[in-house]
Amino acid sequence: MSSAHLACLLVQRLAVLSFHTSPLAQPGAGDGGGMNVYVRELSSALARSGAECDVFTRASAPDLPATVLVEPGFRVHHVPAGPPAPVPKWRLLDLVGEFTDGVLAMMGADGAAGLGRGGGDGHPFGAVHANYWLSGIAGHRIKHELDLPLVSTFHTLERVKAEASPLDGSVCEPGKRAEAEAEVIRCSDALLASCSVEADQLVDLYAADPARITVVAPGVDHAFFGPGHRPQARRALGLPERVPILVFVGRIQPLKGADVALRALAELRRHPDALLVVVGGPSGPMGEPHLDYLHLLAKELDVADRVRFVEPQPHELLSSYYRAADVCIVPSRSESFGLVALEAAACGTPVVAAAVGGLTTLVDDGRTGYLVDSTSQRAPAAFADAVARVLDDPLLAGQMGADAVSRARRYTWARAASVLCATYGRLDAQRLVECR
Repeated sequence: MSSAHLACLLVQRLAVLSFHTSPLAQPGAGDGGGMNVYVRELSSALARSGAECDVFTRASAPDLPATVLVEPGFRVHHVPAGPPAPVPKWRLLDLVGEFTDGVLAMMGADGAAGLGRGGGDGHPFGAVHANYWLSGIAGHRIKHELDLPLVSTFHTLERVKAEASPLDGSVCEPGKRAEAEAEVIRCSDALLASCSVEADQLVDLYAADPARITVVAPGVDHAFFGPGHRPQARRALGLPERVPILVFVGRIQPLKGADVALRALAELRRHPDALLVVVGGPSGPMGEPHLDYLHLLAKELDVADRVRFVEPQPHELLSSYYRAADVCIVPSRSESFGLVALEAAACGTPVVAAAVGGLTTLVDDGRTGYLVDSTSQRAPAAFADAVARVLDDPLLAGQMGADAVSRARRYTWARAASVLCATYGRLDAQRLVECR
């Protein structure tokens, strides 16, 4: 038995907070994205390592069961907070207190919950793991009320997003989110970063203590995301078999840069028959307007007949879109990790991505794809040039795909769970960080 597995057995039970979006929700639209996949897959891997995971999320519909047993050791609890309906993101901060009250009631005042509605064998909770800044606020209070270590994963950081794309900044009062993040960071017993770039951002922008930061790279489910037969994938999706295909996967919001993908398509002059498939739905306050803008932009660029907008897909079905594509384009203006790039690579598809955040650690420039300076005014032309280099050289594209698969195999959820279990184990023997 590994030391990490023993650490998970020592912790026994984790309270995982995912306030604003459920791990059971459809990624790719609304507030659902990579974080949904992260919480679901990591909780599953932790449960299989011996640590029970109770995930607490806000009840966003009236017909949701109080508790869903996802698999042995992994439960999702729907906590009433505000109306049982979707709530605009600008109102969610007002509901954190009610959500926290509900989580505390379910965990039990002594921290040794049987969770009357949720089952479990009554092990005491060993730690609280908060995902995103809103959950961090709840986790901060729970830490002090139940005397439990707080582990925080932010997924995105306000000060990073504000620099990269002001239109996607927080809809709270200016600075409120960043101040809340800073407070949670100061009192977290462990901070999880998806890559070394995010770790540096925590230190440089929030004065985080480097000694409390652990890099836990997300994984990919290789049972679903693996190489396949491109023509078959295209036939299954009703896509043409003999034209170059680019795929963009992600929520429709300015931060993700789908507009850059459209402009890059228009710049692909040597491949006038190339098709761009955009998989995802609107997200955030600018989501719907941005989707309207993309449709208008496609017409303005005279590529509307070469762009297909596809509704968000069940996560496991995305693999067919990656396999169908010659290139996956990821022009995000900011990206803490870049799960789409990893999934595409696992499927053997070269990735052309912005040289930002975690994407710089996932794409081996010139070997598994290309990294592009997305801040330049010439970004669309630069993306188009990189895509053309892949399309123009089938031998290079094949080698890139093979190298991408090999590199992606380093990333598994089991490995992420192992690192996290070791982190939990260290916390069990340490004195809790005090607020300052």
